Amino acid sequence: MNKPMELTGKRALVTGGALRIGKAITLALQAAGAEVVVHYRHSEAEARSLSPFSVQADLESMEDCTRLMKEAGSLDILINNASIFTKDTLAPATPERVRQEFNVNLFAPMELTRLFAAQAREGAIVNLLDRRIRANDPTCLPYSISKKGLEELTKLAALELAPGIRVNAVAPGPILPPPGNSGENFRELAGTIPLDLLPTPDHIAEAVLFLLQADYCTGQVIFVDGGQHLLGNGV
Repeated sequence: MNKPMELTGKRALVTGGALRIGKAITLALQAAGAEVVVHYRHSEAEARSLSPFSVQADLESMEDCTRLMKEAGSLDILINNASIFTKDTLAPATPERVRQEFNVNLFAPMELTRLFAAQAREGAIVNLLDRRIRANDPTCLPYSISKKGLEELTKLAALELAPGIRVNAVAPGPILPPPGNSGENFRELAGTIPLDLLPTPDHIAEAVLFLLQADYCTGQVIFVDGGQHLLGNGV
């Protein structure tokens, strides 16, 4: 019988690991004994306050993805958390705007996964999705498509990289108001939640740690959304 992955002494890379959900994942990994490389784009001070190991990179650039993995060093764990979100419907979704969102939300995780697999015979990857993968939300078309694509990447990579590397995902629901939003009416904007509870970044981090230690799971998606994904478009 396999033992759960021991996180003590493991080295993890968390993209977007300095703020919001990424920060909660970073802190949870550190509390479990892991050494965390915190990737950031602009939040240098926040990243350096969390870890002596921090790397700046623009995930829109595949060259930066390569440099990020090189500077991160030998890894046991990859958390693809960083993403960008725009409220683009079809009309304003020009190829340039779509490409920007796809680069960060899908192509960068794919490239980081490829590079991780090239340097690690064993390990674990967790991708951060969104409960919208079970809905059709035309108000954020590029974002929704990119996250649905990342779900498919999770499954396909899980098959290709088994048995040495497990690939799973967490799909959060409404967690935090967007940056710059006071959040005073966030509960109303979050929509219907069957459990009537807003998940927190710590809940997401708990799910990530579970998947890292669940040696029998690969290709799985855990929804941490209070059941909101069950409603499909009816939110």
